[in-house]
Amino acid sequence: MKIALAQLNYHIGNFEANTQKIISAIKEAQQNGADLVVFAELCISGYPARDFLEFEEFIALCENSVKQIAAACRDIACIIGLPTVNSSPKGKDLYNSAYFIENGVVKTVVRKALLPNYDVFDEYRYFEPADQFTCIEYKGQKIALTICEDLWNNIDNPIYKTFPMDVLILQKPDLMINIAASPFAVNHDQERMQVLSYNAKKYALPLLYVNHVGAQTELIFDGGSMVYDANGQLFDELAYFEEQIAYYNIEKTGVKEASVRAEKPLTPNVSRMSKIEQIHQALILGIRDYFKKSGFNKATLGLSGGIDSALVCVLACESLGPENVMAVLLPSAFSSDHSIKDAEDLVKNLGCMSQTIAIKNITQSFETALEPQFAGLPFNIAEENIQSRSRAVILMAMCNKFGYILLNTSNKSEAAVGYGTLYGDMCGGISVLGDVYKTQVYELSNHINRNGEIIPQNSITKPPSAELRPGQKDSDSLPDYDILDRILKEYIENRKSSAAIIADGFKEDVVRKVLRLVNISEHKRYQTPPILRVSAKAFGMGRRMPIVGKYLS
Repeated sequence: MKIALAQLNYHIGNFEANTQKIISAIKEAQQNGADLVVFAELCISGYPARDFLEFEEFIALCENSVKQIAAACRDIACIIGLPTVNSSPKGKDLYNSAYFIENGVVKTVVRKALLPNYDVFDEYRYFEPADQFTCIEYKGQKIALTICEDLWNNIDNPIYKTFPMDVLILQKPDLMINIAASPFAVNHDQERMQVLSYNAKKYALPLLYVNHVGAQTELIFDGGSMVYDANGQLFDELAYFEEQIAYYNIEKTGVKEASVRAEKPLTPNVSRMSKIEQIHQALILGIRDYFKKSGFNKATLGLSGGIDSALVCVLACESLGPENVMAVLLPSAFSSDHSIKDAEDLVKNLGCMSQTIAIKNITQSFETALEPQFAGLPFNIAEENIQSRSRAVILMAMCNKFGYILLNTSNKSEAAVGYGTLYGDMCGGISVLGDVYKTQVYELSNHINRNGEIIPQNSITKPPSAELRPGQKDSDSLPDYDILDRILKEYIENRKSSAAIIADGFKEDVVRKVLRLVNISEHKRYQTPPILRVSAKAFGMGRRMPIVGKYLS
């Protein structure tokens, strides 16, 4: 049996585009002699559809797409993922399902049993877990079809009581297929490989796994679909961050055995993408799909001459093309000459559009208007934030007038400790670096410059500063970023207690200050744009904290 794995980029709720993409892949697979083409989890609706799933019309449109796909599925079979109605009066209204379609007819329905309800996942909010499991019979072979999380319970501390494959293996399948919607995070590819290898080896069956690719607002899907042999050895791995269709021959070599063979000789994967290159490619895909799927094509950002805005400008140019990026220089009375030059040099290196709008007179107008209220009071954060908010007003006016989307340039370290101005530099349609620590910003900038200077070296080496007052540096009020980021990662991503972090060798007063800043800044993060997720624990939908909580504050 020749199987095609279709790793495609879907668009939530865009039924016409998703359906046509699936039908085109079926036709291509058919032309290449495939017997079965496999698509990803919830490919019809896109993932995650969230509360769209609560609309009956949305579910009906999914079924309408199925009819079109089934009509095109002749002399070939396909597996597609979609939400389906639970006909029982008990339980949730929907199932997370997969249809096996052969010659225009839905022959088998498989439902997901293990519904993740942690971090960015919210599936139990919508779906009823399956309690029955049946193999698919096709071309003389039995297929054990599971959906994403259904294979993720075989770990030392399982979080579910059900093991779908333990039931399916009793039906003596010849191979396993797992359709998934597994979002990107640094190192998550390694976790997937461990889980898939474990299952293939445990059940002594070949395993074909297909994932989404593409970004859905903050969630980025990296693809990386895989095939494992019955010994748990990686047989093939599809591209990361790209669409691809690949073909495999599953040959039944005995009553209980099957082997996998590629359509063409494979090139051994001698070197994997580095962590920083993974982040680089993920952010490019995240920006590109956010704009494409939102119907926009032009971006703007405030370019200060600092490293964060320089990096975002580079990523925007790589994603959208420099002709679609407007960098706006907004110097104030406190902007240094070298910062302005660094910003101008970056624009020359990239070839993007740029404009310079000085904000000195604008901020002075605000200060003059507030003189009666501020009389006798010293210059402080109020005047500093007027500068940041003046820049935001100008940038948003540019967006309204010319149809740009504003890219937010704050990094994760700043967002964590509240080092940003609400309605100022925290504005934007999408946060590009909100899940990238400052130390990673430096690493990524050096990675971009690996073949020659794109980001001016001075932007990388100079002490970071918001330049909102004379001689200001980030280190005036924050620990060095090397220390800060390590504390933040232990607290945010590893969920360590203050005592445990202090026991790791960090100074107690620094730890308590940092953790307090994180917790009292929650109200700011609630008002930030969506953040492109590249870590296992990003701010946003996957980290839900109370705003008025007292813990560590």
